[in-house]
Amino acid sequence: MEFALVDGESFSPSCSTLVMPALSIGNVGQLAVDLLIPSAKARRVAYLDEPSVLPCAGNDAFGPDAVGDLALALEEYESPSNGLAFIQQRSPIITGMMISFAQNVANFVSSIGKDHVVILSSLDSGKRRVIDASNDILYYLSSCNEDGSDPEYEKLGWKKLEEYDPSQRLWKSLANLIDGGVLSEDMVDDAEEMTLSDYYATLPFAALFFACKAKGLKVSCVLCYCSEGDNMPESFHLAEAVCKLLGQDPEQFHGNGSNGWTIPLSWKSVYGPPPDMSIF
Repeated sequence: MEFALVDGESFSPSCSTLVMPALSIGNVGQLAVDLLIPSAKARRVAYLDEPSVLPCAGNDAFGPDAVGDLALALEEYESPSNGLAFIQQRSPIITGMMISFAQNVANFVSSIGKDHVVILSSLDSGKRRVIDASNDILYYLSSCNEDGSDPEYEKLGWKKLEEYDPSQRLWKSLANLIDGGVLSEDMVDDAEEMTLSDYYATLPFAALFFACKAKGLKVSCVLCYCSEGDNMPESFHLAEAVCKLLGQDPEQFHGNGSNGWTIPLSWKSVYGPPPDMSIF
């Protein structure tokens, strides 16, 4: 992965924690990072050039005004006042290149001096083993222990992702691929034998978790279940979870939205312009 620094910018050693999304159903991780970047008053530091990510370009995502400042597929932002860095990803990974992407991200994050990576992602609510009456439950994976558990996260009321089992075949295969191994013949595209646990191991957050862990980084995955549709409530939930995890108070952001958040300019066009009332 190559990068181009924005004129006058550099990677700050005070921003040792990096928050990034892992693309999944409903784009909740991306929406949460969209919310965190302007709220933390983070500035764009670098454009990232990653061959495994499809190129895209759009108008300024954060505003406050659409001045034509291009937003690209992969960018790094930093907020020295809050000690936070962010990677925002706006387009998908090319099929078959997830492992390469995860390894390149881990190498980049390690090379610029970050030591804690927080990965935000969503899970398909249709895959849940148990339907819980509350939609507010968050799940996590931590590099703190081999089984993915972390007592500190349990104190926050979060649950470890039960489907994570490093001894299970697909999780083991993923770890092997990250370490430079090859896919064994019995693991090649046998969709009929895929189990529910296998679903979780195929998601981008899993590859990023193993890749960053392999580089010696502290890794935290914060996950929530959702369906396709309007997932802004879930994005607020994940963003608030990040603040709780990192000891930040959204009220101190003093944004233009509720509870201190700054609502990104790009969210105003999620559903397009209002209808022309003259047609009614």
